[in-house]
Amino acid sequence: MLRIVMFAIALLANSATASKAETSYCGQGSELAAARLRWAAARQSRVDPVDSAKNCRAYGILFYEAVTARQAVSICRDGIDHQRKLDLIDSEIDGFNNLIAAQCGR
Repeated sequence: MLRIVMFAIALLANSATASKAETSYCGQGSELAAARLRWAAARQSRVDPVDSAKNCRAYGILFYEAVTARQAVSICRDGIDHQRKLDLIDSEIDGFNNLIAAQCGR
């Protein structure tokens, strides 16, 4: 239930991100690479238990960004690396999903 609420909050907070992402990942390997670096840094950053709500919101927002990027890449079908890009984004989504489950599931 908490995951659904987190996703809804992220969806409402970043509706502008969705329209931007639909075009930014098509044919833009550098955009996807930069996003993956941001996502990796967020997953590896230290978690402050005092700010757990803030961390959970951030994870939800980044989860939403990754899901939006995946949808954009799935629509693009650009180049031979298409499935590889989807697999990489899927692993990022799984990482955020696990973080949310482990640290925000109270």
